Amino acid sequence: MSGIDRICVVGAGGREHALAHTLARHADVVVTPGNPGMVAPSITVTAEPAEKIDADLFVIGPEVPLVDGLADRLRAGGRLVLGPGADGARLEGSKAWMKQMCARAGVPTARYGAFTEAGPALEFLEELSASGCSLVVKTDGLAAGKGVLVTDSREEAAQDVRAKLSGRTFGSAGSTVVLEEGLVGEEVTVLAVCDGRDFSLLPASQDHKRVGDGDTGANTGGMGAYSPVPHIAPAELDRAVKECVAPMLEALRADGIDYRGVLYAGLMLTGSGPRIIEYNVRLGDPEAEAVLPLLDGDVGAWLASAAAGTLAGDAPVSSEAAVTVVMCAEGYGTPDGPRTGDEISGLEEAGSLEGVTVFHAGTGRDAEGRFYTAGGRVLAVTARRSDLGAARDRAYEAVSRITWAGAHYRRDIGARALRREGAIK
Repeated sequence: MSGIDRICVVGAGGREHALAHTLARHADVVVTPGNPGMVAPSITVTAEPAEKIDADLFVIGPEVPLVDGLADRLRAGGRLVLGPGADGARLEGSKAWMKQMCARAGVPTARYGAFTEAGPALEFLEELSASGCSLVVKTDGLAAGKGVLVTDSREEAAQDVRAKLSGRTFGSAGSTVVLEEGLVGEEVTVLAVCDGRDFSLLPASQDHKRVGDGDTGANTGGMGAYSPVPHIAPAELDRAVKECVAPMLEALRADGIDYRGVLYAGLMLTGSGPRIIEYNVRLGDPEAEAVLPLLDGDVGAWLASAAAGTLAGDAPVSSEAAVTVVMCAEGYGTPDGPRTGDEISGLEEAGSLEGVTVFHAGTGRDAEGRFYTAGGRVLAVTARRSDLGAARDRAYEAVSRITWAGAHYRRDIGARALRREGAIK
């Protein structure tokens, strides 16, 4: 599709910076509300709402505006939009509804129950615990990626159930909880760009959720990612797509839902086959920061074809690899929350390394142009190189150039994959 000269990206995080950076290769990009780190000749940041912006294509990054129906409002005004309407976004907006859709579509997933009262929830929790599996407690509604507890402790799970249903931790988002058996296997993310009928896959990726090395500590929004995932056989991914992606899109169509956007399939590849952990209705974060840099060509025109319902073939994917390391503020992933206001140095030095892009997620900028920490996940440092090992080395080289007081990051992003390949010990 031609004529995509101006693109509006909706959102403010590292995912949206990665989108803007990728799309700005062939178009002028305006980001709303954006963040101070989205600085480039072809990228403009504005506080204007998306409905008041003139653009040839709108790409909606976060889940909240999608669930709130922003894509519907833009389409009602004749705009071309990549992002599902509120009907399709319910797949992420309600985990209980998502599980119901899995049952209808025949998509394999974990054993679960949805509850609005503590008594029945705790009874089901006891039943799950007796089976010896780990326990998963989720808010039904949106919780900014933080509404999930995975634990082997029945006591901890029960405490979390009570806190969520009481409204103390997540308010109305936790008024219903979904309890699941924990799945065992290899976790992988598959992203499908959909035009309402057909879809094309982006490179598979693997996220690192826990705050500490070796998958220790609290669950977070994501501490890093890499793509592609070399140790997962193409046949395994093909089966996952056949059993977990295609049937859900068919079920949405059967319900009259015209799904035009990204379907995120969070998968566990178990010994019994693939199982869906969750669906999201947009690009993941930080998966986007690792996957989008691997796309070549005019990505905006390709996404516009999906938004128009006429997807133009497969994604323009490079044969290289990318690794993203998320740098966080001190206190991220702890009950006290992150410390902000620390000055960041070394950004230009890191960004000047070949193949490196530093995406801003939680930064501020003072009157003198100095950047400082303004959130938990501060930066997503991505390197694209010929293979996973080279990308990982370059990403950590870039990270080593960036400093601020209390900066925290995992030192093992991609390490397990390389050990499986025999590339590192």
